[in-house]
Amino acid sequence: MLKKLKPLMYNNSKVPVWLSHLAPINIWAISLGIFVFCRGEMSDTTRRHETIHFQQQLELLFVFQWILYGLFYLIQLIRLKNKKFAYYENPFEREAFGNEEQVDYLENRPRYAWLRYLRD
Repeated sequence: MLKKLKPLMYNNSKVPVWLSHLAPINIWAISLGIFVFCRGEMSDTTRRHETIHFQQQLELLFVFQWILYGLFYLIQLIRLKNKKFAYYENPFEREAFGNEEQVDYLENRPRYAWLRYLRD
């Protein structure tokens, strides 16, 4: 049932522009709770990527995903000493980037699939 839930998508939003001032990357799109904001028009790949994040957030009741996301980022930042690399090594991002091109991924995605992307 949760797999069928989709976030509310907003194209041409200023939210990613504003948040890019705080982030280690230039944000194109971002999933925040039930909303996805994109600074331009979202491609199908971006929609899948952000919907993967939405599903991760649902699994962890939103707030716990945000807390874990921050912790994973800090751990990788300490380990790698590079903001951009720390972002890409986050298991939530690794799952989303690794599967954003798979058209049927969201239909077949097992719950807590991001756990497979944890590294020592």
